[in-house]
Amino acid sequence: MRFTYELGDGFELALRSLDTVEEMHAVTLANLDRLRQWESWAHDEQTLDGALAFTRAQLAEFLAGTVLPTVILAGGAIVGSASLRTNTCTRTAELGYWIDGAHEGRGAVTRACAALLTEVPRRGIRRVEIRTAVENVRSRRVAERLGFRREGVLASAAPLGDERLDMAVYGRTFSP
Repeated sequence: MRFTYELGDGFELALRSLDTVEEMHAVTLANLDRLRQWESWAHDEQTLDGALAFTRAQLAEFLAGTVLPTVILAGGAIVGSASLRTNTCTRTAELGYWIDGAHEGRGAVTRACAALLTEVPRRGIRRVEIRTAVENVRSRRVAERLGFRREGVLASAAPLGDERLDMAVYGRTFSP
């Protein structure tokens, strides 16, 4: 994968790096209330040291070939994240994403995920999944625009604070 990928309309996709930690942490904190509606990890304490440790882990997994950790940029500033986590044994992957509230609805997430999906054939991946909260309509629409098919719902599958969310599972297969 290229280290930057033009997405159009002033958006780019770039590899997460140690240089992105502070800015990514700030964007995460700015969006924490929104993210806590859908993401269990957002309920954990969000520290700069934690963001650094997460990025180091992501980069180690990138070097091992099991994750493509990227940031979404608008005008050179980080506004979100997209990643493709792969399982080489099963030839499957999971796509994850989020974007700053001020940049929602502009197609950047869909284009970022489409760019990540171009890596699927090169990695021998045959199936990609997106798991999102049933009530997260925006995230479900991204999956649908990317050609994923809703395959079912996992009841109470995701912990969210003291509650649990039903998760919609979307899948898409790829030819070798």
